[in-house]
Order: sequence, then structure tokens, then C-alpha cells
Amino acid sequence: MIGYGFMGAAHSVGWRQAPRMFDLPAGVEMAVVVGRNAEAVADAAARWGWQESATDWREVIARDDIDLVDIVTPGDSHAEIAIAALEAGKHVLCEKPLANTVEEAQAMADAAARAAERGIRSMVGFTYRRVPAVTFLRDLVAQGAVGRIAQVRAAYRQDWLVDPDMPLGWRLQKEHAGSGALGDIGAHIIDMTQFVTGLSVDAVSGVVDTIVKERPLQGSGTGLSGTVAEGYGEVTVDDLAIFTGRLSTGALASFEATRFATGRKNDLSIEVSGDKGALRFDLEDLNTLWFYDRTAPEATQGFTRILVTEAQHPYVSAWWPAGHTLGYEHGFSHQAVDLVTAIVEGTDPHPSFDEGLSVQRVLAAVEESSANDSAWVRVGAEVSSPTR
Repeated sequence: MIGYGFMGAAHSVGWRQAPRMFDLPAGVEMAVVVGRNAEAVADAAARWGWQESATDWREVIARDDIDLVDIVTPGDSHAEIAIAALEAGKHVLCEKPLANTVEEAQAMADAAARAAERGIRSMVGFTYRRVPAVTFLRDLVAQGAVGRIAQVRAAYRQDWLVDPDMPLGWRLQKEHAGSGALGDIGAHIIDMTQFVTGLSVDAVSGVVDTIVKERPLQGSGTGLSGTVAEGYGEVTVDDLAIFTGRLSTGALASFEATRFATGRKNDLSIEVSGDKGALRFDLEDLNTLWFYDRTAPEATQGFTRILVTEAQHPYVSAWWPAGHTLGYEHGFSHQAVDLVTAIVEGTDPHPSFDEGLSVQRVLAAVEESSANDSAWVRVGAEVSSPTR
């Protein structure tokens, strides 16, 4: 694993738990975690269960005992690391968004296609696909539960930047993050919409905005405590993005990605409305799915709560008895299960780098639209989104 921040912790939990809770077709050895700070990455290795640590990712991907490279670094290094790993014959898991630009994402997708000819697999870490309720929502839509899709509403709302004294971290710098709320959390709702509907986002009209233009330099402020900052730097990414998408069938979707939704901590929601019914999911109640069956008798119509904890629901049978809920971290175990299974079976895992590229094209189109008075912008080539 290359990188060891917040996502490094989450991925480590996934790799550690997957072979213990699921009957995997191959074992998983957490060999080495890589970071630039030798002391910090050594501490991470000891805490999270990695056998060793290193500071040079190039040396690690050249090792014969490494089969798979998991990339959890900021977006500005995704392309370089992923392409090098694929060319070295390593399977690759890369965190979302796939890259910082369409050009980088295209180069990664091309490298993945070349590697696939040699049996080398690659996957993007859109982990929310693997929340059991989201996967089940996708299955129900594919089975026709909502009928013809008329509208999708998707939002990802957080509030961690409402405090203007929040320091200027890498996520607020375009050279490292690529974009702000749009790429970081907006990418999730774009992918989730394409995943659960099986449709592509073909055109967009929207706006992005930066509410707080300058923030204390990293380490120079302590937020609401009142400590005076020693210096400020420019925020070069967006704080929120609001846009409309035209899906491949002509249906409309609305999207909101914001870090300024006061009181919203990690509120990812999606609602799919069709002529036969509707389905709704909210990550802050992640074991629940709401289903409206318009074909039921009018006297009993209404949203029905489905607790997605039964053994027949996706992924759930490996965990606890019915009614015992799962959490945020379980999606990372499911991600590891699906990737290991695909590698051993010789199949292409999803979401693929091509699917990651499709999301990157939407992100770029939203930025182009915002820069041109919210004019409608075509996204580009359609990339299908399979069930799993």
C-alpha cells in the first residue's frame, strides 16, 4: 500500500478483515506500506498490521514478492504510480478520483488495457458501491423495481470546511487534489448514479464556487480555538458544486457536492424515481433502503423501510446474524474480496479504470460548464457501468 493517511487506515482494515470473514480464493499478505516519512510510516505499519514499511515506492513495486499495489496517495501521484505498477506487472487498486485530469485518467486507462492483455487487473476504489444497501439498490433497479427511470437526485454534503480557520491542507490545493468538493465527494455521487442506474451522465450544466478564498497555512492555526494564524494561503479548489446531468436515456439527474452544508457530517444520499416506484439511500443510515412500490394498492402505498442485514443481501452473509448492522469500514473489506476474487478468477474487476475515466470526464465537464456561465457541456464517450 502506497500512502498511509485516513484512506490508508480504512484500506488496512479492509485488507486485514477480508480474509478472516470471507472465504477468499487466495490468501492476502499485507507485506509493506510506503510513505515519505520513515518514522510515521513505520508507526502506521505497526499499528495497522503491515509486515514492514518503506519510503521508496519505486523500489517496492520492483520487488518480486509484491503482487498487488494499493494506491491511497493524493491524486497528483496516482497516474505515475499506477502506470509504473501496471508496467511492472502488478495488479493495481487506486483510490478515487482516478486522477486529477482527464489526460492522466486516459493514460491510466490505456495502461490498464495494455496490462489486461497480460492478465494484470486494475480497479478504482469507489467503495460506496459496496455498501450492501447500495449494491442491493442497484440490483433492484436492474430487476425493474422502479420501472423507467425519470429522475435521479444525488447529494454528498459535509461541513468540515465551514470553519474559516481550518488550515490549508492538500485537499484544498489544486496541484495536489485536482479539484475540491467536486472531485473528492462529487466523484462518489457521479459514480453511484451511473452504477445504480446502469446509465451514463452524458451532459452537464452547473456551477462550482469557492466560499473561503484563503485559509491558514498548514499548522499555523487551530480552528475555532482563536489562535492567530502566522500566515495564509490561497484556496485553489472549489468548496461546493451544484449541477444538473442529462443521462443517456434523456432522464435528468441533480447533483450537489459541498463541504459547507452546516450540520451535515457525511451525508451521501441518492434517490431514483421511476414510473413504477422509487428507491432512496442515505449513508448516515447506511443499513437502510427505502422503497416505494407504485404498483401496490393505493391504500397501502408509501415508502417501506428495508433493513439490509439479511443473509440474502449482498455481502451480508459473511458477517453477523440478521439485524446486526454494518458500518463504514465494511465496504473496504468487500472491495478487497471482489478484487482478490477477480484476480484469481481471471476476470476484470469493477469499477474499472475505464469507469474511473468516465467519472473524470464528468468532473471536467462540470468545471467547463461553470467557467462558461453554466452552459450545457457534452461529457464524451459513454462507458457502461455493470452490476458489480
